[in-house]
Amino acid sequence: MTKNKLYSILLIACFFGYAWLGFSILNEDPHGNSHFGVCFFKKITSFPCPSCGTTRSVKFLAKGEFSQALMTNPFGIIVAFLMIAIPVWIACDAILKTQTLFEYYHKTENLIRTRWIATLLILLVLGNWIWNINKGL
Repeated sequence: MTKNKLYSILLIACFFGYAWLGFSILNEDPHGNSHFGVCFFKKITSFPCPSCGTTRSVKFLAKGEFSQALMTNPFGIIVAFLMIAIPVWIACDAILKTQTLFEYYHKTENLIRTRWIATLLILLVLGNWIWNINKGL
């Protein structure tokens, strides 16, 4: 994948992430609850997927409620960090005419291909999924 393609995909993903977050916030009731869901997995199986609750988690972070964000879904903390860091990182690369994000992406991709790291990450996702099911998200 080229640098431009990666950066385009990441910026588009961030744009849609911010759009979804804005839509979710604008459609809350006075108690901060949204009465819609888009998880196809949950609609089909009635079980939450590993990422269910990520939007709620990001919204808690935006309100400064870190512990509630963590308890809702830890993936929200990762997503919020990436939604802030990636556009800034891409802008810095553009201004400085570097490709540090592109290089970091490739290093991370190679690291994740290491069997024990991939296994650990899969186990973390499965653990989060079990936790989501037990919480009844």
